[in-house]
Amino acid sequence: MKACGRVFKYGDNVDTDVIIPARYLNSSDPKELASHCMEDIDKEFVNQVGQGDLIVATKNFGCGSSREHAPIAIKAAGVSCVIAETFARIFYRNAINIGLPIIECPKAAQAIEAGDQVEVDFDSGVITNLTKQETYQGQAFPEFMQKIIAAEGLVNYINSKA
Repeated sequence: MKACGRVFKYGDNVDTDVIIPARYLNSSDPKELASHCMEDIDKEFVNQVGQGDLIVATKNFGCGSSREHAPIAIKAAGVSCVIAETFARIFYRNAINIGLPIIECPKAAQAIEAGDQVEVDFDSGVITNLTKQETYQGQAFPEFMQKIIAAEGLVNYINSKA
């Protein structure tokens, strides 16, 4: 499995309140959530993000409240993967549970810049910055996590086993 797209870059401590502001939590519709994704940190994100694009951030991405709305908004906006130095643990679990690929790689998170074209190979954990012709070794997804992501989330994965 691979992801490939243009990068939107953010810094440390991007919390769930800026990923999807609380004022929009009265909806659980993924398209509605996507239409407000990142708007408190990047007003143009929803107008510029394309299918397959990636988010790269530095430390503690997804901190704050434990809402599943945050990874749902990111995924529904078309983002194919989030790369960060570190993730808040609850965001990490929520992302995998809804089938949003995320990968920790401090070197990639520091070196990749906004607008770079990046490819991620989930089988090997290799992140390739196609713009800079650089590669970084991230943590590969274990096979069971790849199956959850391929099924578009934990519920779909479990239902496919029933």
